[in-house]
Amino acid sequence: MEYSNLQQQAASLKKNLFDQGYLDEQFCQIEDLQDEASPNFTEEVVSLFFKNSTRLMTNIEQAMDRNPRDFSKWDVNMQQLKGTCSSIGACRMKNECTSFRNRCGDENAEGCMRSFQNLKREHGVLRQKLESYFQLLRQAGPAVTATRPRGM
Repeated sequence: MEYSNLQQQAASLKKNLFDQGYLDEQFCQIEDLQDEASPNFTEEVVSLFFKNSTRLMTNIEQAMDRNPRDFSKWDVNMQQLKGTCSSIGACRMKNECTSFRNRCGDENAEGCMRSFQNLKREHGVLRQKLESYFQLLRQAGPAVTATRPRGM
């Protein structure tokens, strides 16, 4: 009974991540690559994403501090982060990257700062939600990874 309840909780959490716009179909495609030979594949990819995205966000923050109003430099750094976000389906983060890049195009430093703060917040929330999701998956077992939210 506990096992089934954990499976339901994991499936519900995943559905909420999609319903709330945190993730998109790309995340399901990564989960589809997971199999018995690599049962933690998705979690490993997501772990690499957080390692790389944290590094890229630090680079962006440093570029903003060291090169005030160098919007082209900021934009190049943000483009890298946007690609990283797209690769795992981190939809809300990707959208915030787009917002930041639009502000760079407008040479709107304050808008860039606000967008970057929003991006850091989305990053933290996504990390916490995915850590909870993977913890439930580890407890429930591999059966949940094969299910997609309805409508996917």
